[in-house]
Parts: sequence; structure tokens; C-alpha cells
Amino acid sequence: MTRNKQIIRTSIMGVFANVMLALFKAIVGFISGSIAIVMDSVNNLSDVLSSVVTIIGTKLSERPADRKHPFGHGRIEYFAAIIIAVLVLMAGIMSLFESVKKIIHPTIPVYTKETLIVIVAAIVVKIFMARYIKRKGIELQSDSLIATGTDAMFDVIITIGTLISAGFMLLLNINLDGILGGLIALAIIKAGISMIAAPSSQLLGRGASKELVETIRTEVMKFSGVRGVHDIMMNYYGPETIVGSFHISVPDTATATEIHVLTSHIVERLSTEYGILATVGIYAINTTGEMSVVQKEVTNYLLSTPEVYSTHGFYYFKDDNSITLDIIPNLEYRNDDHLAERFEANLFNKFPQYTFHVNIDRNYTECPIVD
Repeated sequence: MTRNKQIIRTSIMGVFANVMLALFKAIVGFISGSIAIVMDSVNNLSDVLSSVVTIIGTKLSERPADRKHPFGHGRIEYFAAIIIAVLVLMAGIMSLFESVKKIIHPTIPVYTKETLIVIVAAIVVKIFMARYIKRKGIELQSDSLIATGTDAMFDVIITIGTLISAGFMLLLNINLDGILGGLIALAIIKAGISMIAAPSSQLLGRGASKELVETIRTEVMKFSGVRGVHDIMMNYYGPETIVGSFHISVPDTATATEIHVLTSHIVERLSTEYGILATVGIYAINTTGEMSVVQKEVTNYLLSTPEVYSTHGFYYFKDDNSITLDIIPNLEYRNDDHLAERFEANLFNKFPQYTFHVNIDRNYTECPIVD
């Protein structure tokens, strides 16, 4: 079963479970005459909306690429996740208002045996449903499912809060309804904001994860003739569509034919194994004669300075006796606009027989990433 079909099936199961739970609560509510239970059944029907949004978003994301969207419509999933997060945030804000009203104008809730039975049954069903949906969301890398599962888990927390409030009321005659509701509402609002942040970050162009960067580097370095992998930049156009580029260092003795074959094999491997559509750039590095020694000396010198995290792209131009290279600075030096000039001056003082042209590489994926 494809990823999208699994997402849709999981969402349909969520719709079915919420509808059944809503019917159960509604029947018990009408029989017992409990307005609270009837209103809680309506809340379950509103939860169906999260699953419906996930289903619609997943179906729309399956639309094939076209002239206006050459990388497909996979990012619609992120919009679906944001919509669900907004629903959670709105629920939290509405719950906070209701809780504040109960604190200012407290009412004495009435709990019956039927009420408590429904509360416990709702907790059990929702826990299983929330854990299952969220687990599938993580497994399928679906922000929409994760958001739906989180939404369901907050329903569990709200219901547990109701149960705790009922316990205090029945045993100690203390009304905590408004206070507990307010605390839970604040937690929901905080979670809603966090839920919005993840898909929004993807839409804004969040960089590839540390794991993906290292996977690409490891896979590409397996190819004979590759001396280094640099400037890895990946963009997500949906969870299953990754488009990006990177540079590889190859010996300056490699022919155009050899480079063509090498890059073709690399692109094919990443596409087949990881679904990555990659463009490969080339760095030629000096591998023979005096320059191989100079390159080693320059590299060792740069790596001994506190500003440098790594360096690559070293190449010697015999015509004007100049050397070009890229330097990736440590994170604390990222905003130093004069870093390139300082390095060029320092390198000239160390190796006065050459002119240096330094490029400061601002690609953050090359530096240690804190996820």
C-alpha cells in the first residue's frame, strides 16, 4: 500500500471512530438527560474535521506535476497540517474563554454514574485512537496525521481533566472545573502554536535534516573518483519529493566523459534509493606535482584557525599564479562580512608566492546542525 493510501485509510478510521463515539455519547446523553454529554458528542463530530482535512489534503497532493508546479503538489500536505493546527489553536482559545467564565461565574457541575461511565469510555477509546494516528503519522512522515493525533490526545487530556474535576467535586465538594479547564486550554494553545511551526518551517524552505545530509555525503563518497562532497542543499516539495544540489570534488585529471558517467550514476542512485532529484556540480582539485603539497599545507593552516570549520574547492590557476578556495566558517563567525578579506591577507602573508581568492560558504548544512 502506498504512503498516501495509508494516510487516507488511517484518517478514515479516525472519522469512523469519532462518529461512533459521538453517537454513543449522544444516545447516553439523551437517555440520561445530560447536556454535558450531548455537547461532548458534538465535540467529537468536530474532531472529524481534522481527519477530513487530512484526506482532502492528501488527495490534492497526489495531483501530478504541471507547467506551473514542476515539482508536483506535495506541499499541500503542509497546508493541511497548518489548517488542523489552527483548528487546535482555536479550540484552545475557546476553551480558555469558557474556563475564565467558569472561574468568574462558577457553576456547580452535576455528575451522574452515566456521565462518569461515558467519560472513562471516551478516555480509553481516544487514547488508542490518538496513539495509533500519531504513530502512523510519524511512520509515514505526515504532519497532517501527527497534528490529528495530537488533537485527539488533547481531547484525552481535556476528558481526564473533567474526570479529575468530577472526583474533587464528588469526594471533597471542591469545584476545580474552571481552573483545570484554563490550565489545559493554555497547554492546547501552546501546542497549537508549535504544531503550526513545523509545517510552516517546511513551506519557508527548511533545510535538510542532519541525517539526510550525512546520508547523501556517505552514499556519494562510495563512488570511485569522488574526493569530497560539499554545498549540500535540499528542498522539500512534499514528504516524498526532495529536490536539491551539491558539489563533488574530482581529480583535475578526470576527463569530461569520466565526469559525465560518474555524475549520471550518482544522480541515478539518489533518485532510485532515496527519491532525491539532484543536480551535481564539479570541483576540480589539484592532485599531482607541487600543488598537491601546497594544497595540503594551505588546508592544514586553515583548519588550525578558530574561524574555519572546513575548506574545499581548492584550485590553482597557473596563468595568473592564483588559488581559489571555499571556506566554511564556524557558526559564531557567520556574520563577519570581512572574513574573506582577512583570510586572503593571512594566506598571502603565509604563502606570498600566490594570490588568493577566498569565497565564504554560507551553506549552514555543512556546519554542525542542531535539530
